[in-house]
Amino acid sequence: MGELKHRSLATVQHRLRDQVAHQLRAALIAGELRPGTVYSAPGLAADFGVSATPVREAMLDLAREGLVEPVRNKGFRITEVSERDLDQYTEIRALVEVPVVGRVTRTATRAQLEALRPIALEIVDAAAAHDLVGYLEADRRFHLELLGLNGNDRLVETVSDLRKRSRLYGLTWLDEHDQLLPSAEEHVELLDVMLAGDVEAAEACMTRHLGHVRSLWAQGREEAARVP
Repeated sequence: MGELKHRSLATVQHRLRDQVAHQLRAALIAGELRPGTVYSAPGLAADFGVSATPVREAMLDLAREGLVEPVRNKGFRITEVSERDLDQYTEIRALVEVPVVGRVTRTATRAQLEALRPIALEIVDAAAAHDLVGYLEADRRFHLELLGLNGNDRLVETVSDLRKRSRLYGLTWLDEHDQLLPSAEEHVELLDVMLAGDVEAAEACMTRHLGHVRSLWAQGREEAARVP
């Protein structure tokens, strides 16, 4: 009986750690946690209304992903992503995702592709509603589930890791200036050309989408840096 209770508590603790890690990633992407800044686990724990332990464990998970780095006796520093880093991440994503989209266009069933439409529309709705966390979560699910139709789990894990490492600073500014909608609507456009069986158009759309994301990131970062 005591052993089962211990397992239950461990599971709850693990889930809390995952929830905190998810919220920290969202805050990173939204620019609420600034690159180069050091944050303490107790300080973040106060913001979340939890103890420092799950926050510290979650930050260690983020450190393994390269999103933060431990600072002895102080906390964790948010790592900075340079323009060169992002260019390289975007290049790798294009090398992987563009041909996979072409392959999925050839092999996926209509039902499999249509199952992604609610997520594509969720991305558009979130952008229109200025729901940045919802936008990011729906965007992540759409891309990873689309790639998952190729049947290569390791490929999906790789792209998921690249997405975490190339988090988009400055999205708050873009959201405030209604610059996310064009990118959001590209998900619906991509589905439509894939359903039409147009491999060339699907690959071109994905190439344009990744380039659009890259330009939005640069624009938002530049504008955010101008804010005093």
